[in-house]
Amino acid sequence: MKKVFKKDFYGTELIVETGHLAKQATGACLVRYGDTAVLSASTIGKEPTNLNFFPLLVIYQEKLYSAGKIPGGFLRREGRPTEHETLISRAIDRPLRPLFGEGFRNEVQVINTVLSSDPNKTPEMMAMLGSSLSLLIGGLPFNGPVAGVMVGLIDGEFILNPTPEQLIESEIDLIVAGTKDAINMVEAGAKEVDEDVMLDAIMFGHDKIKELVAFQEEIVKEIGKERIEVERKIASESLRKEVEKLEAGRITKAVSNADKLERQNKIEDIEKEVIEKLEAKLLADDMDKDDIKEQVGFAKQVLEEIQVKEVRRLIAQDKIRPDGRKSDELRDLESEIDVLNRTHGSALFTRGQTQALATVTLGALREAQIIDDISVDEDKRFMLHYNFPQYSVGSTGRYGGPGRREIGHGALGERALLQVLPNEDEFPYAVRVVSEILESNGSSSQATICAGSMALMAAGVPIKAPVAGIAMGLIMDEDKYTVLTDIQGLEDHYGDMDFKVAGTEAGICSLQMDIKISGITKEIFKKSLAQAKAARLKILANMNETISSPREELSEFAPKVKIMHIAPDKIRDVIGAGGKNITSIIEQCNDVKIDIEQDGRVILMHEESFFVNKAMKLIEDIIRDVEVGEKYLGKVKRIEKFGAFVELWPGQEGLVHISKLDNKHIKNVEDVVKVGDTIEVKVIKVDDRGRVDLSRKAVLNDIKK
Repeated sequence: MKKVFKKDFYGTELIVETGHLAKQATGACLVRYGDTAVLSASTIGKEPTNLNFFPLLVIYQEKLYSAGKIPGGFLRREGRPTEHETLISRAIDRPLRPLFGEGFRNEVQVINTVLSSDPNKTPEMMAMLGSSLSLLIGGLPFNGPVAGVMVGLIDGEFILNPTPEQLIESEIDLIVAGTKDAINMVEAGAKEVDEDVMLDAIMFGHDKIKELVAFQEEIVKEIGKERIEVERKIASESLRKEVEKLEAGRITKAVSNADKLERQNKIEDIEKEVIEKLEAKLLADDMDKDDIKEQVGFAKQVLEEIQVKEVRRLIAQDKIRPDGRKSDELRDLESEIDVLNRTHGSALFTRGQTQALATVTLGALREAQIIDDISVDEDKRFMLHYNFPQYSVGSTGRYGGPGRREIGHGALGERALLQVLPNEDEFPYAVRVVSEILESNGSSSQATICAGSMALMAAGVPIKAPVAGIAMGLIMDEDKYTVLTDIQGLEDHYGDMDFKVAGTEAGICSLQMDIKISGITKEIFKKSLAQAKAARLKILANMNETISSPREELSEFAPKVKIMHIAPDKIRDVIGAGGKNITSIIEQCNDVKIDIEQDGRVILMHEESFFVNKAMKLIEDIIRDVEVGEKYLGKVKRIEKFGAFVELWPGQEGLVHISKLDNKHIKNVEDVVKVGDTIEVKVIKVDDRGRVDLSRKAVLNDIKK
C-alpha cells in the first residue's frame, strides 16, 4: 500500500513515498525534495556469505534524463560511473557501513537512482536519506537512522544545502553525516578556513541532521518491517585457549616492530605456524574436515583479535604506539623537487614508510576535462589523479582502471589544492597533477597533497600558499580517548577514526573523516583539529626548506601562454573564410595552439615564446582598424594601369590611384613605384565596404610644408 510522508525542511517540502515503486526490493522509498526525486532500493542476500568482511555495495547513479540531457559519446547512453557518482557512492557508504550489526555477513546492496534532478535541491543528500530509510523499513540490522546535509558559508552566515551558484561564493563546501547522537562522516573543501569556523559549520550541520533523523524514525515506526537479528558465531573458549597457548604472546611482541613489512612477515609466520599445529591437533582428534575448516576460521578470528587488543592496549593504556612514537609525534619527513628532468614540475614527499611522487603537466585550456553529467559544470581545468600500485605495499594484485579508493583519494587531494590554485585569467592553463604512490604505510592521500603542492610550485604555478595534509586517528577506551597524529596503516586498520585534514598556514583547505564507531563528539573534533594544525605547520616547515614559493619561470619544456582580448565581432575576421586566416597563423608560427572564446579572449600557447608573440602580432594586424589621416609604411604588392595596391600590414591593403602617386602628372604607375617597393602613404578615405583609398601625394605635400 502506498504511503506518503511529508515534512517542511527549511522552506522546501520533503516528501517520502513508500509501497508504490520497487516493491520487490527488501526496502525501497522515493524521496522528493522540490523537483528532485531519488529512488533508493535496498536488497539483502538470503544467506550469510563466508567472507571475513561485510559485503555492502552502495551505488549512486544519475540518469541524464533527470536533467533533460542526452548522454554524449557514440552510444548515447550512460556508461561507467562518473567521478561524481563514485564519490557520492563513497560518501553514502561511509556513514552506513559502521552502523551494521557486528558479524553481519549477508550481502547488501543499496541502489540510489536520480530520476529527476533540480541542482538547487541536492539529490546527493536525498540519496543518503533514502539509503538509510530503505534499510530501516526493510528491517535490516542497521543501527540508524543516519542523514546528511551540505553546509556553505557566505558573509559569515552558514547556509543549509547551498545551490551551485552559492557554492561559488561560499568559503566552505561541506557534507556532514551522522545519527541523532553523533557525527560519523565529514567531507569538506574550504578556502583556508579557521579550525573553529569549520567546527561550528560541522555542528550547524549536525543540528539539521537531527531533524531528518526524527522524520525517518516517524516513518519507520509506522511501516518498518521486523528487524533481522544477527547471530554471530564465535570461537569456543577451549579453542580460544588453545590458540593463545600456541601463539604464546609472540604476536603481542611482533606488533611493536616499527618496520611495516618486517612486522607483517613476522605475524604471518606466527599465524601460519599456529594454524598448522592446530590443524594437526584437530586431525589427530579425528575431527571432520568441514568442522576443521570452521575451527580454523574461528582461530584466525582469535589471532586477529589478539593483534587488535594489543595495538589498542599499547595506545590507550601504555600511551605507546606500535612504532614507539608519542601520540602527537610525526614520522620522519623528507621533501625533494626536480626529481624528473622532462616533466613540467615534479616533487617527492616521504613521511615514514609512505612516499608519493607528484608530477605536473601544463596544457591548453581546451585540454580541460569534459564533464558529462547532470551538473551545471561543463569542464574542469584542474585534475589530480592518484595511482596506487600493488608494489607500494609489497604485494601483488590486479591491475586495471582506477577503483573507488583511487578516485576518492585523488578527489580529496584535488579539492585541497584547488583552493590555492590561481584562476583562469591569472594562469590560463589546464593543469594535471599525477600522484604515484611508491610506498604506503598510512595516509598516502595526504602525502599526495604535500608532493602535489611542491610540484606545482616547482612547475611555476602561482599558487596562493603551500598546502600540507595529515591524517589523525582515534582510540576509544570506554569513556577515555587518545587522538593520534600521523597514523600508520596498523593504527588506521585497528583504530576508530581516520580523520584527514589539509591546509595552509592560514587555515583548512580540505577535510575528510570516517569512523568505525557510532560517532564522535564536538570535544574530540576540537582536539583532533588542534592537533592536526600543529602537525600541519611542522610539515609545511619541512616543505618550505625545499621550496617555499612558486618559481617565477615555467619549465623550458612547459608551453608558454599569453592571453589577448579582441572585440567579439572581430572573431570572424581572425578565423577568416573557412578558417583561412587562423590556419595561416598556425602554419606561420610552428603549429602554435590558439583557443578563441566567445567573449573575445584569445589564448595562445607554444613551447617557445617567440612563436606566441609572432602569432599575437599577426592577430593584432588582422583586427587593426585603418584610421583616416594616419600615415603608414607599406609595401607595393600589385600594380594596375589605374594605380598601385599597397599592403599596410598582412591582410590589409589599400589603393593608391595613379593620380595620387605624385605631385606631377604621370603616364605609367611603374614610372614611380615597382612591386616590392616600400613607400609611405596616407589614408584619405575608407568607404562603407571597407575599401581603403591611399595617397603618396599627400605625404609629399606634408613634407613640403
